[in-house]
Amino acid sequence: MTTTSRPTSNDRPAGRGTRPPVWQPGFLSAALIGLVAMGLAIGIAELVAAVGTWLGFLSAGASPITSLGNTFIHLTPEWLKEYAIRTFGQNDKTALRVGMYVTLALVAMLIGLVGRRSPRIAAGATVLLVLVTIGAVFSNSGTGAFDALPIILGGAAGVYLLVTAFRRTVAPEFLEAPTADAAPPATTEPPVAARDTARDGWYDAKPETSGERHPMALAGRPANRPGMDRRQFFRLAGMGAAVAVVTVAVSRWIPSTAQVMASRANAVVPVPTSKQTIPADVDFKINGLTPYATPTGSFYRVDTAFVPPNVTTQEWGLRIHGMVDNEITIDYADLIARPQIERDITLTCVSNPVGGDLAGNATWIGTRVDTLLKEAGPRSGADCVLFTSKDGFTQTAPLDALTDGRDAILAVAMNGEVLPIEHGFPVRMVVPGLYGYVSACKWIVDMKVSRFADESAYWTQRGWSERGPIKTASRIDVPKGFAQLPAGEVTVAGVAWAQHRGINKVEVRIDDGPWEAAQLAGDASVDTWRQWKYVWTATAGTHTVQSRATDGTGTVQTATVRDVLPDGASGYDSRSIVVT
Repeated sequence: MTTTSRPTSNDRPAGRGTRPPVWQPGFLSAALIGLVAMGLAIGIAELVAAVGTWLGFLSAGASPITSLGNTFIHLTPEWLKEYAIRTFGQNDKTALRVGMYVTLALVAMLIGLVGRRSPRIAAGATVLLVLVTIGAVFSNSGTGAFDALPIILGGAAGVYLLVTAFRRTVAPEFLEAPTADAAPPATTEPPVAARDTARDGWYDAKPETSGERHPMALAGRPANRPGMDRRQFFRLAGMGAAVAVVTVAVSRWIPSTAQVMASRANAVVPVPTSKQTIPADVDFKINGLTPYATPTGSFYRVDTAFVPPNVTTQEWGLRIHGMVDNEITIDYADLIARPQIERDITLTCVSNPVGGDLAGNATWIGTRVDTLLKEAGPRSGADCVLFTSKDGFTQTAPLDALTDGRDAILAVAMNGEVLPIEHGFPVRMVVPGLYGYVSACKWIVDMKVSRFADESAYWTQRGWSERGPIKTASRIDVPKGFAQLPAGEVTVAGVAWAQHRGINKVEVRIDDGPWEAAQLAGDASVDTWRQWKYVWTATAGTHTVQSRATDGTGTVQTATVRDVLPDGASGYDSRSIVVT
């Protein structure tokens, strides 16, 4: 058998002595182009979604960011949702956004790093991410086939940027077939030299599939087309980043959003036909004590909307149907024309832990719900009303809580101003005595009179109780936990609530001593919280201070400690205080 030694570089076919010069981005540059590609995809998709929503051929669910955020909320386990609410309070949506953006950024950088070696795999990963986003879009209620268009177009732009950025330079002579003089002998298998030199990359018996000979580097361009050098790479990255920033910014000011802001600006607060008289002594005005009236900007917000739905007063409408004798459909003008009442009502979130701050008291103006339901005429056997928000969120409230004479209203104003968008503009539900998860439906568009046995709302599907009455509770605001105070008179103060039953008494206990009555502030109504204060002659040492409330029915706040799931937390609020 004839053997052939491994050839030297002088033995190689003409034109194949060396590899062509190729510039390859470093790891940081590759991660950067992954971020830019992700930003470009999202920016274009958000812009197309905003324009499509404005023109009316796409739904609000076409936004990829909104859809991904909503899907994340819906798929998050209950324990994790409660942890987020306990940890971040009304900033849970901000925490969610930050977490989602960080996750997308990490995925984008990983795709960029993968693309450095294999653009095909990076493109495939991007396509997979697009498919996941399409699934999130279609998980929204009311979406159609065209709602996938924004993320498809955005994803295509991102893939194109990746493929272009990682294009390699391939010299023409390295793509030509060997000349006849350099061709290997015609044998049934390549000679040893050919098999060996194939590993050096110049023999084409098995073409390379990476680097400058990657199939995606050759596809769709002439053999002599230059690849990407350093200057071109960073120019492309800069252009992509600029387009991403511009498209995202413009998408936020497309008329679908601007129109809602203009609609709210043009709306007027209706003049109530019935106003509540608030006593002058409802606020002790103690430093650190929660004020009687919660400023709108400080009012807690807990809901499932990743981004508030866009609804103008012109397009808003409410349908009341189901087990009723007369179906009712009203628009915003009809609602405002009805008699309006103004009431101070305290709202409380079921996720509020003992001593938590997910409660707030505001002045609301709106139309009585019981009047509307009386017009509709609920049929015998009905025991609940299913509320539906513009974004598809659902709640079920007991029918008797809406028709027993309490001041349940369809609110259009809050603290003397038109409802803020994040608090439900143009219309939301406010029902005293019920936790928000069964009653405080924002952006409400539908009311279905029904039976609990026939309905399953968002939170009840997840293990929360059906009816949601608010438990009697009290909270210590001052002094703060682990405060260090001098001996002598110390004022302990806080708030207590038991909506629709009222607060008759608050007591304070120091260590294991007896319960002592606290002084109550003025009582606005049974539907608002009450401030309280207790003056304590403190002695040196570490002390535990507790509070408890008694509601208008004589029921004392329970000492039994329970978590928020399934019907609200219970137990005594307490503070450890060091007196020197």
